[in-house]
Parts: sequence; structure tokens; C-alpha cells
Amino acid sequence: MTSRLRELIQQLGEAIHESVVESDQIANVVQDIRKHGFDVLLMLEATIGLNEVSAKDDEEGVPAGASGAAESGDGPFTQTDLHFLKSLRISVEGEDENASDSDTD
Repeated sequence: MTSRLRELIQQLGEAIHESVVESDQIANVVQDIRKHGFDVLLMLEATIGLNEVSAKDDEEGVPAGASGAAESGDGPFTQTDLHFLKSLRISVEGEDENASDSDTD
């Protein structure tokens, strides 16, 4: 990972932080919670995933790794997507069979 890419990821993290801090909706809810006698500690975790895009995919606007699923009609999710959703304990109807098949490879 290049230093420029690290810098951009850092900027993304700062932008996410600023958007949460400056959110009137979040501030109002926190204020309401405090009115009920509680102090609020808000901790958010952001996972930033990067997939390198090949020149061909970049021209077509298709992320690397996604073209196979889209072209074959297997569904809207790549194996990476399914793995991520599974890590969040989110199941996708009709995808469980496909994911378990590929896990045994």
C-alpha cells in the first residue's frame, strides 16, 4: 500500500468522523439520552475494504471480482460480499447453499 493510499484512507476516516460529529440528528438523540439521566459514550468501528481494480474493469465501471457474479447470473453478491455479511451474522436468502459449497473447496 502506497503512502498516498494510506493518506487517502486516513482522510476517509476523518471525513466519516466529522460527519458523525456534525450530525444534528445524532446530537439530538444524544441530548435526549442525557435528559433521561445517562451519559453517552459513542464508539463506532469502520471497516474499509479495498479491491484493486484492473484497467479493463475500471473502464467498464465494474469492480474487480464482481464481473464473474454479474455475468454468470449467480446473484448480486460476490464471495467476498457473502463472507462479509456472514461475519455480521447476516444471511442472504438463497445464498447459503452457494456459500457452503464454495467453503468446502
